Amino acid sequence: MDIQQNISIGVVEALKSLYDLEVELIDFQPTRKDFDGDLTLVVFPYLRSSRKGPEQTAVEIGEYLKEKLNEVEDFNVVKGFLNLVISDKPYVDFLSENSSVNNFGFVEVNENSTSTMVEYSSPNTNKPLHLGHIRNNLLGYSVAEIIKASGNKVYKTQIINDRGIHICKSMLAWEKFGEGATPESTGLKGDKLVGAYYVEFDRAYKVEVKELVNGGMEQKEAEKRAPLMLEAQQMLRSWEAKDAEVIKLWEMMNKWVYDGFEVTYNNLGVDFDKNYYESNTYLLGKEIIAKGIEKGVFFKKEDGSVWCDLTAEGLDEKIVLRSDGTAVYMTQDIGTAIERAIEFGVDEMIYTVGNEQDYHFKVLFLILDKLGYDWAKKLYHLSYGMVDLPSGKMKSREGTVVDADDLMVEMTDTARAISEELGKLEEYSEEKKAELYTEIGMGALKYFMLKVDPKKRMLFDPKESIDFNGNTGPFIQYTHARIKSILRKAGDVAKADYTALKLHDKEKELVKHLMNYPNVIQLAAKNYSPALIANYSYDLVKLYNSFYQNVSILKAEDEVVKSMRVDISAFTASVIASSMKLLGITVPERM
Repeated sequence: MDIQQNISIGVVEALKSLYDLEVELIDFQPTRKDFDGDLTLVVFPYLRSSRKGPEQTAVEIGEYLKEKLNEVEDFNVVKGFLNLVISDKPYVDFLSENSSVNNFGFVEVNENSTSTMVEYSSPNTNKPLHLGHIRNNLLGYSVAEIIKASGNKVYKTQIINDRGIHICKSMLAWEKFGEGATPESTGLKGDKLVGAYYVEFDRAYKVEVKELVNGGMEQKEAEKRAPLMLEAQQMLRSWEAKDAEVIKLWEMMNKWVYDGFEVTYNNLGVDFDKNYYESNTYLLGKEIIAKGIEKGVFFKKEDGSVWCDLTAEGLDEKIVLRSDGTAVYMTQDIGTAIERAIEFGVDEMIYTVGNEQDYHFKVLFLILDKLGYDWAKKLYHLSYGMVDLPSGKMKSREGTVVDADDLMVEMTDTARAISEELGKLEEYSEEKKAELYTEIGMGALKYFMLKVDPKKRMLFDPKESIDFNGNTGPFIQYTHARIKSILRKAGDVAKADYTALKLHDKEKELVKHLMNYPNVIQLAAKNYSPALIANYSYDLVKLYNSFYQNVSILKAEDEVVKSMRVDISAFTASVIASSMKLLGITVPERM
């Protein structure tokens, strides 16, 4: 049982004894830094029972706890806030009991655990992954890892958008301009090769549109009537009709893309338990639409298109099937959700998708609810802001995106340049240096992306992210390496019983923060926010550095104090490594 639980029980007993009030849950807050104390109890909810003012009520509860509980050393009252000062012993006991615990803060998954599916990445097969995909992948992967650490069973998945007009554009351009080019013949990753033909389609298409406009046609009509667009639309219809030649070309080019994606995912350090493909799930979606028409969930318009009327829910009418019978994204997402529910029977599903799709997911969840699926109420859109660069916005069709592979290489190169300038790695072999540059570069990228609240739009500056000072991944990695160096110098320190020691203020602050790690994991899982883990880690590193600067570790006044401070250091290093791992970041032993 932890300190807060003991004090919580004490408060329950105090309320019963003092005011004959029975409560089950007690909510504490960390005491604000400008007040003396560790835990704060807000007493306003108990005033009706105490029939006294907030300050007197707080004083009475504080006096009861100080008398009855060893954990409470003192207290002070600020209006209706009871600030409890916890004695040193519970902190020292906690440190002694937990400093060598593996996976401290993690909750084991059991047969009663909630099962959660987290979807992320969800790329199109007409282009390589870009900067936006990096934020998506890092966010989805980290959320999945945090939820798993909180005690849930987790399935990581992606839906690959492998059908539709976008891939037909790349296929058509390759047929017309490719001259049989392959990844092997060009030396390009398959996703980059296919993406190049998507850009080529757009270039040739714009030329055709301009010619039609110059010939007197309206812009919008020209965009519809351009020969390349008409051919791409016909190719999509041929694909849906299972034309053998079109299917063969589609399978070949998609295979190139899948191989390319796999390289990027490996370098990014993310993985999936299950891949879904829209080429399969859209068919299930179309079947569900047909059943939904019979149930009255959907209706047909005169042109044969199928819609769902959501005006009663404050939205509008949403198309779910085009007049020519082809599926829209909504059709595919309906089918995918149902297939996942059938296959895994998960309790909840989380969709990691940018905030430009907020409306889409409101509609999707409403439609699934109208279709009668109970689990539709456990669907959540993990909406996140876009990533901007100092150079401006990305555009896929124009080929101005920041390629994910290129960015990862740039991060490693930047880490190399900064490390060489600082001169920290002279004794390393070239091979070891290369590994460390990648570790630092990727740590910088991931931390910078994840320290920002997911809902916020963010500006990513590669150079700013690689800084060995400040709120960055390399700063945290460097502190971990520093602690490991201290522990190597300490060697095998004899274990001593330090539970009777009085703590230095810096020791107490640090141990208190370490104790809060399990709560932060639970809070981050509840809010789907890796930013809470990232900022906890940064605060932990700052507290350790302050501890390191204010007390002597290896030259402590006696062996008992030294034993405790080595334990604090080892425990801190363990939690840094653990929290960084939840963000997909590795921490080096040496830097």
